[in-house]
Amino acid sequence: MTSRFPPITDEEEAEIQRQIAEDPDNPEATDEELAQFKPFAEAFPDLAESIRRNRGRPPKPDAKLAVTLRLDPETVARFKSGGPDWRARMSAALKRAAQG
Repeated sequence: MTSRFPPITDEEEAEIQRQIAEDPDNPEATDEELAQFKPFAEAFPDLAESIRRNRGRPPKPDAKLAVTLRLDPETVARFKSGGPDWRARMSAALKRAAQG
């Protein structure tokens, strides 16, 4: 993959490294400090579990069921010709047919 930006020069890299080294708010960690680091889940097990547990949308009690259904092309074309909400109209038609 090629970048839209030209590679940085040695002088630019040196300036970036100088600014990193001089940043009082974010000093570089020493090897000793790095050796003491723990994985997030080990350092904060309750928080890690709550994040793991709460991912994604909560299930809806009336969630629709995804199915694979083979239909005649003419049937699908007829529903699609009615506009972008053709799946909802097809679902409603199937619901009426199942009740009657």
